[in-house]
Amino acid sequence: MTDDYQVALRQTTAADFEFCFGLHRSALGEYVDAIWGWDELDQRTRFQEAFDPAGTQVITVNGHDAGALNLAEADGAVVLGRIELDPTYQSCGIGGHIVGALVGEAASRGEDVVLEVLDVNTRAVAFYERLGFRESGRPRKHRIEMRYTAP
Repeated sequence: MTDDYQVALRQTTAADFEFCFGLHRSALGEYVDAIWGWDELDQRTRFQEAFDPAGTQVITVNGHDAGALNLAEADGAVVLGRIELDPTYQSCGIGGHIVGALVGEAASRGEDVVLEVLDVNTRAVAFYERLGFRESGRPRKHRIEMRYTAP
């Protein structure tokens, strides 16, 4: 599937805020709405407070901005803070390619990969399970922690 796509990452800058917020709205808006209701101003404020260009990369597909990836390190594990793809690029193997490469790289260093996903986002839960992640906790209401354990 990804054979048809040239996937790359580039460092996010402050100028990418609108793209990243719009991406967040289109990729996760329905799930946020299902739990809390989507309030545009509140969501924009929360997103702006959490927006970290230094820790975020824009996913490009064939030279077009298509998603965002946020990674960190904590407690000897890679934390996948966020991966969001424009719905146009979902179900094309791009997310699996990126997360698979991340898992492989972390495993080569003996590190686990951990993430949180909204419990109503059953599609994402199934996606991560297919990649070998397993539920490892329920740290906050409406959130499932999932972990890929390095072999």
